[in-house]
Amino acid sequence: MLTALLKTMRPRQWSKNIFIFAALVFDKQLFHVSAFLHTLAGFFLFCLVSSSVYIFNDIVDIEADRQHPAKKNRPLPSGQLSVHAAWIAGVALVAVTLILGFLMDPEFDLVLAAYFLLNLAYSRWLKHIPILDVLVLAAGFVLRVEGGVSLIDVQRFSPWLYVVMTLLALYLGFGKRRAELALLSDDAGSHRKVLEGYTIPLLDQYIMIVSGTTIVAYSLYTFSAPNVPANHSMMLTIPFVMYAIFRYLYLIEVEKSGGEPEEILLTDRPFQVSLFLWAIAVLAVFYLSPPSS
Repeated sequence: MLTALLKTMRPRQWSKNIFIFAALVFDKQLFHVSAFLHTLAGFFLFCLVSSSVYIFNDIVDIEADRQHPAKKNRPLPSGQLSVHAAWIAGVALVAVTLILGFLMDPEFDLVLAAYFLLNLAYSRWLKHIPILDVLVLAAGFVLRVEGGVSLIDVQRFSPWLYVVMTLLALYLGFGKRRAELALLSDDAGSHRKVLEGYTIPLLDQYIMIVSGTTIVAYSLYTFSAPNVPANHSMMLTIPFVMYAIFRYLYLIEVEKSGGEPEEILLTDRPFQVSLFLWAIAVLAVFYLSPPSS
């Protein structure tokens, strides 16, 4: 049962919570021990609260998941984990997370609570409303960034990163919906009701809009944010972002994958290399370049 519970908590998706480190890195505090440890603790709390969301989401979706070609093998729909045990675990995780979050920082605790309540509403109602379902997913990523901001004494964190994060999350969200629609085809609506409100041509238009604006917004950040180096060396990181965006689009349209973006992050080597090179470039620019004027 513990193994089934751990699978339901979806530790592979904890990688999404790495965005809580955005404030730490882009405010040039990565090597401040106190700030790093505070953010690391916040990362683990976000992992716990996101796991509670996954548990409650699987409880709500148990009947639909039993009809899904892949999700039917999850612990709850397959019967490996009882609904009663899942409820107990979900409530316990939320209680522990919010108590520890309040002890760390009341403002951070409010972010955790907002994330949990928003996702609870998503699991129950909002995920059935086209467009709004993806906007809620994007809001979850913005809250992760805000959580990181609330944990440290931010000096010059640029609001442009909120814009970039929102657009990037929308891009991933619409890409995920497209991959699901392509996988389930004519039977998509019976597995996920919201897919009835989408078509592949419509999603392709959404993806085109948000992918282009993501690149533009990130490019604007690299030379207009207050804390980037005055020599504009941050612009050298743009090609890595462009490649990652194009690679994801290639995977969902040519390779017919992308239904689980975190799987691409964990398994696709070219995507991993592009992110690694981007991270190295960002660290070099922020921590080795002359300070901004």
